[in-house]
Amino acid sequence: MSSTEENVPLADTIRSTLSDDILCGSIPVGTRLDEVLLATRFNVSRTPVREAIKQLTVSGLVEHRHRCGVFVSEIPIDMLPKMFEYVAEMEALCTRLATINMSKEERDTLLAIHLDSHKHVVSGDIDAYDKSNIQLHTALFRGCHNRYVEEAVISARAKVAPYRKVQFNILDRAKSSYAEHDEIIKAVIKGLSHEASDIMLFHINQSLLASSSYIEK
Repeated sequence: MSSTEENVPLADTIRSTLSDDILCGSIPVGTRLDEVLLATRFNVSRTPVREAIKQLTVSGLVEHRHRCGVFVSEIPIDMLPKMFEYVAEMEALCTRLATINMSKEERDTLLAIHLDSHKHVVSGDIDAYDKSNIQLHTALFRGCHNRYVEEAVISARAKVAPYRKVQFNILDRAKSSYAEHDEIIKAVIKGLSHEASDIMLFHINQSLLASSSYIEK
């Protein structure tokens, strides 16, 4: 495995931790993010830290100020509905296409990811459920068998990734998320493309409501 490939999961872990800290207020708005200090904190080189900061910039949680560095931004709460609306439409399209184009093996894999995630709901392991959640949605993205749609939906999802994770801090959100996934997958397996698409729209909207509720508390 190359050093670049090794840095990807490190960057994702750092981004996830920092976004959680920002959204819960542990890292206040206006704080300057120092690459050296962060590399020391996470015991990594500066390369995955830079990648994590790049991801945070995409989601609007931090901003680059010319010749000053990177600073924590105001949470764009007023923009979240529009951001999630775009993601919802893209994921709904992806789900409709996946329902039509997925092979039996891909459907079996999707179901297996879903069923395996239930143990994280029961244990209350938010981080583990979030990872399973990403795996499930990614399986749908790949299952659409349209490279252009897949690239677009991954780009869209990156903008709201931090906000979608914090939804699981809301009581029973992981449980309701699992139930929504259950309905999506049932529709996919039955080949009900429009129904699967509609349930995905509902699912993403519920994610928005839960995320907004956590951020605004």
